[in-house]
Amino acid sequence: MEEQVVLITENDEVLGLMEKQEAHINGLLHRAFSVFLFNENGEMLLQKRASTKYHSPNQWTNACCSHPRAGETYMEAAKRRLKEELGIEIEIVPKFHFLYKAKVGDDLWEHELDHVFTGNYEGEFHLDPEEVSEIRYISMEKLDEEMNNSPENFTEWFKIILEEYKHHL
Repeated sequence: MEEQVVLITENDEVLGLMEKQEAHINGLLHRAFSVFLFNENGEMLLQKRASTKYHSPNQWTNACCSHPRAGETYMEAAKRRLKEELGIEIEIVPKFHFLYKAKVGDDLWEHELDHVFTGNYEGEFHLDPEEVSEIRYISMEKLDEEMNNSPENFTEWFKIILEEYKHHL
């Protein structure tokens, strides 16, 4: 089954559905979510995208991000993908949402209304190797240092979302 995204207006009114890669090629606005997870030390969980991903492979990004399906809420989608990618079921809370557009590779764009959720997690993970090659927790200070020194190691949307997150602390 081809994965579709929900195309929307800037006011989150549904316009229709489109195959995910086609929406990214055309840079069309669609629904998305991002999850930031932290451990008890306040360190952020990062995931490294699998080498087989069609864009941004082998780059570090936030714990989980994807797109709601038709008829699925942002929260339902976030919890579904946490289970599918990281093998965890946890409580998360909505933090904020915002619009952004970023070039993410050869003729590919992320143009999203992104709903950002946060949560805390200390347990075991069961990674889907088709999605995630590895994970790690990192302090915010070390993350800032790594992003400044090696920005090519991080997804474009994570750089944008992280800056937006810092404004909502």
